[in-house]
Amino acid sequence: MFHSLLFVTFAAETQYLPILTTSNNTQKFNQLRFRFPFLIYQSYTILHEKEQIRIKYLFNLSDTHIFQPEISIPSRVFFDMKKLSKDDIELFVFHIGMVELISYWKCACPKTVIINPFHLTDNQINWWKKLYFNGLGEFFYLNNIETNLDDFMQLKSDSDQIPVSSGVPLSDLILVPIGGGKDSIVSLELLKSNKLPIIPFIVNPREATTKTAQMAGFSFNDCMIIHRTIDPLLLKLNSEGFLNGHTPFSSLLAFLAAFSAVLCGAKYIALSNESSANEATVANTNINHQYSKSFEFESDFRNYSKEYLHPYLNYFSLLRPLNELQIGKLFSHNHQYFSTFRSCNVGSKTDSWCCNCPKCLFTFLMLSPFQPMKSLDEIFGIHIPDIESLKPILNELRGLSETKPFECVGTVQEVEVAIQSLLVKNPSIQHSALFSHIVVDQSVAIEINMLLQSFDHQHFLLPEFEEIIKTAIHAE
Repeated sequence: MFHSLLFVTFAAETQYLPILTTSNNTQKFNQLRFRFPFLIYQSYTILHEKEQIRIKYLFNLSDTHIFQPEISIPSRVFFDMKKLSKDDIELFVFHIGMVELISYWKCACPKTVIINPFHLTDNQINWWKKLYFNGLGEFFYLNNIETNLDDFMQLKSDSDQIPVSSGVPLSDLILVPIGGGKDSIVSLELLKSNKLPIIPFIVNPREATTKTAQMAGFSFNDCMIIHRTIDPLLLKLNSEGFLNGHTPFSSLLAFLAAFSAVLCGAKYIALSNESSANEATVANTNINHQYSKSFEFESDFRNYSKEYLHPYLNYFSLLRPLNELQIGKLFSHNHQYFSTFRSCNVGSKTDSWCCNCPKCLFTFLMLSPFQPMKSLDEIFGIHIPDIESLKPILNELRGLSETKPFECVGTVQEVEVAIQSLLVKNPSIQHSALFSHIVVDQSVAIEINMLLQSFDHQHFLLPEFEEIIKTAIHAE
């Protein structure tokens, strides 16, 4: 039996710039590695203040720059702090710092990273190197940096201290990351429909996420909150020409969620990552903007968590068996969220759809087979087919460019099927500014029925969660 449900919401770290181009930063990469040969994860400080837990990290870049990012967690009545030992808390705080370090490593890409707080085994070192290398695949690609897993970084651990988990008891609570977009809302509603009690949890609140919680029936005080800040020095260095780019934010979310789960005594962490997240952004490579949302990372994190964090913590994606069109159809049943959900990173600060990025166009396409055009116009505040300037992004989504957009979007097949379905259902749009160059193919349009009935068996769902998903997609 499930007794309660915990929801998480998060904000993306980077924004999309339409039609990204690579920069030849190989020389800068080598120069910075020479100037800044090492980065030290020096320490962390945990402050148990009256109304919050505050965590401060200290990262040392070659005795030249000191970074001190912070995380704060306001106290909540549903925390079970009495069950947690000092070692339990430090175990998770240390690991969150290991992921935070990625953002600070990439500015100069030092050859050596030294970990002071705790000892890492050879297996852990290999695990972290894989996350850094694959999670920064987009960063290396767009900066034209050629390197390999063996040579890009040497990770050393100088401590004899070994972090130990007490294996604090966990209940059948479920932690579910939600970000204010359609995918996490689908998870929210699927689990709510099965009458599971819910505690929302928000990382870096923004309007779309707090409105999602409110729409689901929760006030802000009902929510567990995490605030995460980047050291302003990193932003200053980026403005001065240090290296910059995308980091695997969802891997940070994984460790934040793990810590949050033990704070609340929750056994389950249920993500909203779909099967489409596994497709590479650059064809015929392992470069994937969504690497830390992929099944590969999910599997790796489950193994790492079981061995080094907590033996009974269960991290999985509820929507992994589904594709983006199935999620679009399920979301379309939830009209109450149409005015509040937002999937656009560019417009996240103003709680708007920019209607000029891959996320906006992709979301439009995934909803278009299931919503009349009038409804879509109301959601986006504009008639998307009239925006001719979106053509280059449309070509990226269709796989007609060198890369797909470096954004969280679905597969080329899903996009093509959605376009054909849209054009067949709306003949007038066949002559619109955005779609007039596309030839209508009735055979492609009917593929949507096949996709809507598909079920990806590569997942980690327990039978009770699998049944929820199967019931949902076969409901009509």
